[in-house]
Amino acid sequence: MMRYTAIVDYGVGNLKSVVNAMKYLGLETCITSGRGDLERADAIILPGVGAFPDAAEKLRASGLEQVLRKQSEKKPLLGICLGMQLLFDGSDEVRPCKGIGLVPGWVKKIETNQKLPHIGWNSLHFQNSSPLFKGLEEGAYVYFVHGFCGAVQREGDVTARTDYGPSVVAAVGRGNVYGCQFHPEKSGEIGLQILRNFGELNR
Repeated sequence: MMRYTAIVDYGVGNLKSVVNAMKYLGLETCITSGRGDLERADAIILPGVGAFPDAAEKLRASGLEQVLRKQSEKKPLLGICLGMQLLFDGSDEVRPCKGIGLVPGWVKKIETNQKLPHIGWNSLHFQNSSPLFKGLEEGAYVYFVHGFCGAVQREGDVTARTDYGPSVVAAVGRGNVYGCQFHPEKSGEIGLQILRNFGELNR
């Protein structure tokens, strides 16, 4: 039986760059919004761009929110950018809106004097160990595009931070659930190593 990573298609993600990065690493993927595909997958990636409420509503309307919650108990789930924010309890973006609730905390606007959205390369400061960052050195640079960030309830869920005026949560990990606020698929060799590490979690 073919092993693959399901990439969730719920109408709000740039899926192609994630697929291309995984393909480059020799990792099979399946772009899907089907419950069966997600249940059969070895791992799941939840990408996302755009505004939180639209994305949350699409996930809810499609029934995928419950499927992701259930599947995250059995296999690795990686949220990227808005996909990571959706893992939280909710967000203030546009209007208060509930998320999937896999990482306790709330998504808020970054309080900084610097330009928003935060677009560009920034360095990671590792906080708690994560298998995603195996083989990476402190200060590794990755690519961000965001104006909001997760405020966690438990610092133990934070695996990396970055500085953008204040210290901003860059990555989280809780059980099988992982989140990257940055785009590993657009972060060169460092990003490929992160996706490679994720791909090895359930092999």
